Amino acid sequence: MKLYYSPGACSLSPHIALREAGLDFDLVKVDLKTKKTDAGDDYFAVNPSGYVPCLQIDDGRMLTEGPAIVQYIADQAAGKKLAPLNGTFERYQLQQWLNFISTEIHKSFSPLFNPDASADSKATARKTLDARLATAAAQLSKTPYLLGESYSVADIYLFVTLGWAGYVGVDLAPWPALQHFSARVASRDAVQATLRAEGLIQA
Repeated sequence: MKLYYSPGACSLSPHIALREAGLDFDLVKVDLKTKKTDAGDDYFAVNPSGYVPCLQIDDGRMLTEGPAIVQYIADQAAGKKLAPLNGTFERYQLQQWLNFISTEIHKSFSPLFNPDASADSKATARKTLDARLATAAAQLSKTPYLLGESYSVADIYLFVTLGWAGYVGVDLAPWPALQHFSARVASRDAVQATLRAEGLIQA
């Protein structure tokens, strides 16, 4: 498999998942400003949408959108139990959390990173983000992970989005459960290895 990524972007989530799953893969770095790979190739030829992540599986087919990619990865290494089995109620709970993180948390960060976004749109995004973070914190104040006792790809995705908070002035102090959760996930060997590989922490 081949993962197209940009350091610290939402592609960090499938990158962590690949390392947690113990699967063989290659990395292709993408410059999101120029839309070029490190080799100088046109990234639009890979993903017409122009954003990461994109996963090329071994037969050459491409898969985009993080929530879909992390579930695919989890299913290739079922023994790692990064996702509940297909068809179970717990699998639909996983999809519930992946959708929530994608549409309510990840999306709310977007205006905060956009220098052209108006002050009003940023204020609205902050208000929405606070409410959605409170929802995740409520669950994590009761259980160590979003699905209870079991670590999953939903936790990986949430961890990645929480990591953006400091870059846009979002203080997680009001939600100690989120801070403890982030520290718990960050301590995992696969997460540390991924952060080092992307140059986000010292090797």
